Amino acid sequence: MTDSPNDRFNEEKSAYTVRGSDQPDIEKGCAAIRSVVKTLPVRPGVYRMLDAKGEVLYVGKARALKNRVTNYTQVSRLTKRLQRMVAQTRSMQIVTTNTEAEALLLEAQLIKRYRPPYNVLLRDDKSFPFILLREDHEFPQVRKHRGARRFKGQYYGPFASAGSVTRTLNALQKLFLLRSCTDTFLATRDRPCLLYQIKRCSAPCVGRISEEGYAELVQDAKDYLGGKSTRVQQRLAASMQQAAEAMDFELAAVFRDRLRALTFIQGTQTIAAEGMGDADIFALAAKGGTISIQAFFIRGGNNWGHRSFFPAHTADVPEEEVLTAFLMQFYEELPPPKLILVDRPLAEEALLAEALSERAERKVTLKEPKRGDQAKMMRQAKRNAEEELDRHLAESSTQVRNLRAIAEMFEMPEPPKRIEVYDNSHVMGTNAVGAMIVAGPEGFLKNQYRKFNIKREETVPGDDFAMMREVLGRRFARLEKEDPDRSRGDWPDLLLIDGGKGQLNAVLETLECAGIHDVPVVGISKGPDRNAGREVMHLPGGRELTLPVNSPVLFYLQRLRDEAHRFAIGAHRQKRAKSMAASPLDDVPGIGPGRKRALLMHFGTAKAVKGAALEDLEKAPGISKGTAQAIYDYFHSGG
Repeated sequence: MTDSPNDRFNEEKSAYTVRGSDQPDIEKGCAAIRSVVKTLPVRPGVYRMLDAKGEVLYVGKARALKNRVTNYTQVSRLTKRLQRMVAQTRSMQIVTTNTEAEALLLEAQLIKRYRPPYNVLLRDDKSFPFILLREDHEFPQVRKHRGARRFKGQYYGPFASAGSVTRTLNALQKLFLLRSCTDTFLATRDRPCLLYQIKRCSAPCVGRISEEGYAELVQDAKDYLGGKSTRVQQRLAASMQQAAEAMDFELAAVFRDRLRALTFIQGTQTIAAEGMGDADIFALAAKGGTISIQAFFIRGGNNWGHRSFFPAHTADVPEEEVLTAFLMQFYEELPPPKLILVDRPLAEEALLAEALSERAERKVTLKEPKRGDQAKMMRQAKRNAEEELDRHLAESSTQVRNLRAIAEMFEMPEPPKRIEVYDNSHVMGTNAVGAMIVAGPEGFLKNQYRKFNIKREETVPGDDFAMMREVLGRRFARLEKEDPDRSRGDWPDLLLIDGGKGQLNAVLETLECAGIHDVPVVGISKGPDRNAGREVMHLPGGRELTLPVNSPVLFYLQRLRDEAHRFAIGAHRQKRAKSMAASPLDDVPGIGPGRKRALLMHFGTAKAVKGAALEDLEKAPGISKGTAQAIYDYFHSGG
């Protein structure tokens, strides 16, 4: 079995499948593994354990595949967790790699893709926000960015939260007066906007600053974000002194205000990270079978916030192994910094550093700080991890009590593990959306929220009952298709509907048509005068329940309902804003973002493009005669 020199990984074509029942059987599992071991090479790679249905149970990597996989046949040496995994294993898939570091990288990719039940999992799937300084325009724009790096420019981050990005962006506007508006907005201005009036932009749109002067502001922003705030402070102080000596007190006041903003930002840095450069700090705390990992982000010597993580599937897994698995999944998409500080020695520290260095295409150092400022910061991260874990455990305990009370109140056989809450939002039937949020024993599962654009022709605009029928119909049709035997944990144990009898009956009718009779449904409506605290619970058969105004269960149900309402309104506003920003040019065949921008800059508005003569269209920059003819024909033939 050989690799092509151009291939980084070589996946075996066959999956060594052993037929068997779905019931766990450790003898059948060992037999399946032994049949694979006979064909394995002694070389690095990644293996996947599969159950009888082909679902991935576990992803692991090995320096020597044959030796590592053989260990799973020695049942007496395995932990209870791994024995359960082997008992469910019926086949394996093998991938060979050139090095063990490549195997570690591939393992993280596959874990993120398949999310196996026996791997330690990073629960938080939300992408981290960055600050983007775009450099594809003579006047670079500064903005918040998430997702793929499609734009040319400098990316600074990650930031721990959207709030920390917003605070930093506000500071950048006060300090460096960089524009945050879009290119189209910039091109169509004939006078400064409000940001110029409140001294948060230098108004390059109307020539209040030269291209050279703006470039100096951009360089100052790069210096600050790159950790050279002292140099920026010295330049601002010198400029203020120079303006004062020249008796230009208005300009001196501008520099003074910028200096004050810089001083304020420096004062908000809660960790003394000077001299740290770019570093991430990770500390782990464990209690009662739950693990908390606290991450601090230091970039350019600035503290860009911290975030807590609670990895899943950590029972019976050593803490250093949990931290290693967490780090590989954490950096699967994020670029690692030059320095990573951890609060304990890791068993595969050298291998982890090698894999992350390969991922970053430069040297990455992992270390456990022992003294100095780094050790001081680590102690603070450790303290934060312990405090967050205590809060999490307290909330989980309360959550469990609430779920038990809900099961008793709605006569369910056991506390629900997955609650789905539905709400609709629209304005006079326009831009209608349905929303689904998900909650469970560990709180809101935001990566499983869903929004539904109301699009069926038979759904009358503004008909809340019809909208609810469409949303639930589409939701359960997809569940029936993707998880008919309910083995993936995606089926709800309880449906909560924001609404009264009408919405409840619409949902019950939809479930009845789908042949689903075992999912409890409850409608929640506000009581008399729509006062919070007097909600009525509507159950099938016309039954109604009310709870005391100080009931913890009522507070919990209100929180679920309010979260669904918030998510639905947010989805509606997003759709409405998108429709308001839509342009007639969006539907013209062959007109992409570049040509659309060129047309708007030449004619000023989409209406002007629509009414332009063919000769005028041909004069627009970047528009060929053929494209001009296509645009003209589209608007003048009823297209």
